Amino acid sequence: MEDNHIYQYSFVNALMAGVSDSGISVEKLLSKGNQGIGTFTRMRGELLMIDGKIYQLLGEGKTREPDEIDQIPYAVGTKFVPQKTSNVRLESKESVGQLLKQFEFYSENAFMNYRFDGRFESIKCRTVKGQEYEGQPLAEVGKNQQVQTYHDIEGTIVGFQSPEIWQGFFVAGNHMHFVSKDRKDGGHVLELSDGEGKLGVAKAVNIHMELPTSRAFNDAKLSIDDIGIKAVEG
Repeated sequence: MEDNHIYQYSFVNALMAGVSDSGISVEKLLSKGNQGIGTFTRMRGELLMIDGKIYQLLGEGKTREPDEIDQIPYAVGTKFVPQKTSNVRLESKESVGQLLKQFEFYSENAFMNYRFDGRFESIKCRTVKGQEYEGQPLAEVGKNQQVQTYHDIEGTIVGFQSPEIWQGFFVAGNHMHFVSKDRKDGGHVLELSDGEGKLGVAKAVNIHMELPTSRAFNDAKLSIDDIGIKAVEG
C-alpha cells in the first residue's frame, strides 16, 4: 500500500446486517498499513492498529494482541504518514472535526486520516461484547456494550473522517478508537474532554475496497441505516 491510501475490508452496512462470521486475517491487515480501526469476528471488542501492531480492546482493562490467523470481518487501515502535525487542544470529540478544517489540504469530500497522541482530562469509550447469536445485527449488539470513562490518562486516538455520502460504506464523519499509553485500556471513543498533545493529519483520495466472499455476505440484504449507524457509532 502506498502512503495514506486507505484499505477497507467489507462495509459498515454488513455489520449492521450481522455479517461478522469470518473475514481477513490479522496478518493480512498488518500488510496493508500501520494504523487502522475495525472489529473482530462476532464483533467481539474493538480493533485498533497502531505502530504496526493490532490490539483487541475488550473493556474492563482487558486487551490482547490477537494471533496472526484471527479473523477480522470489518476494518479500515492505512500506511499513515502525516502531511502535517500540530500541537493542539481537544476540548471535546466534536473539536476534532473543527481542527481538521484548519489544515490547508482539508476537504469535506475527501477522507482524512489522523492520529492524536496526548493526555486527556477524561475520555469515554465503549467496547461491544459481541454477538449473542449468529447474524445478530450491530444495532442490537451495540445495546449490550460496556462503557468506561478514563480520567487523567495518556494515550493515542486513531481516527478517520469520511464524507457524509459514504455513510454505510464507512462511518460518515469521525470514527475513532483510543488506546492508553500502556496499551491496557481503550475502545471506541464516545466523548472526550481537555485533551492536549500532538495531532498528525493526512488527506486520503485513494480508497482500496475488498469485499467478503462468504455465504453470509452474499445472502445478506444490505441497506443504508443512517439512523442506526449514528446511534451505535455515536
